[in-house]
Amino acid sequence: MPYMKSLDPCSETLPVQLAPTPNNPMPDEATLVSVRTKDGLTLRAAFWMPASEAPKGTVCILQGRAEFIEKYFEVIGELLDRGFAVAAFDWRGQGLSDRQVKNPRKGHVRRFADYRHDLEAVRDQVLLPHLPEPHFALAHSMGGAIALSAAYESWLPFRRLVTTTPMIALSMIRSVRTAVVVARLMRWLGFGRAFVPGGGETSISTKPFKGNRLTSDPERYARNAEAASAIGAGAIGAPTVAWLDSAFRFMKGFTDPAYALKIRLPTLILAAGADPVCATPATERFASRLKAGHAIVIPGARHEVMMERDDIREQFWAAFDAFIPGSPDAVAALESVEEVEVEQALAAEELDGSGMDPAVPRRDDAPALSG
Repeated sequence: MPYMKSLDPCSETLPVQLAPTPNNPMPDEATLVSVRTKDGLTLRAAFWMPASEAPKGTVCILQGRAEFIEKYFEVIGELLDRGFAVAAFDWRGQGLSDRQVKNPRKGHVRRFADYRHDLEAVRDQVLLPHLPEPHFALAHSMGGAIALSAAYESWLPFRRLVTTTPMIALSMIRSVRTAVVVARLMRWLGFGRAFVPGGGETSISTKPFKGNRLTSDPERYARNAEAASAIGAGAIGAPTVAWLDSAFRFMKGFTDPAYALKIRLPTLILAAGADPVCATPATERFASRLKAGHAIVIPGARHEVMMERDDIREQFWAAFDAFIPGSPDAVAALESVEEVEVEQALAAEELDGSGMDPAVPRRDDAPALSG
């Protein structure tokens, strides 16, 4: 068992712990933290320090819906090998963080704005007191959507953002308009805490590999299924009606053509060429309006790019390494009054020189998202 220590555990419902398995070993010397949000929930968080005496900074992992810290052990190890400190946590309603419904298998949140409480608590209780700057975000799916919204509202506590397959719009729902109306009506009728129609307690991570939406890599899929079984109810099932209704309301903001234009944070989006969950064309159109960002589409990748087979992951890491941490000059420039302009210029230059092309040309007349 790798060495772990704990800082101020305070959860009475779900203990602060990590659950490695034989095929999913935990990186050594994890520090576990119970994080308390301003609205009274306890989140499970952990952080690691690299062996290097001069860390390049800290990467904070913002997981997707229904994910958990253990799923990212491999990624955490790779970030540590690159000289970064790493922070990871479970959003409210999933993993081993607190729930707001009695059934811990339900993926529930009252409103997406509540996720801000989670990220701000991690910032104040983990990132700022314990981990070296500069701080960067590595987000996935729902976590990417939350990060983009926070960047739009100018409160995201990171120097740069990398996100895989952000939840800009969904492709897995055949008729989005109908689903929006049904979710809104069911919630109005008092079914907000119920599973979405057809949903249940089974974690998507434990379903059969054949026909899965997440990855084409059978070994990593099996590893993640084993990890999901190890944390029991921490591997949640389907979302609730309230979660889905809140998600639709949240994603609607991304359809505004001016939304991406207001994001000034240097941002790299890695979209999946074969994503059956999130709509890659919508992501491309959104990214084409970013003033300090690009989207790169990785051919053949399914939804979970970081859990894909090696040849796809190599493309992901090549793009990540070209973008994070960025030029040392950019870090120093952030102390000047021209920090935004300098970071934008450097971000664009680094991506242009990485040998990878953006998904679509950056032009201001790109069509608005259809949702």
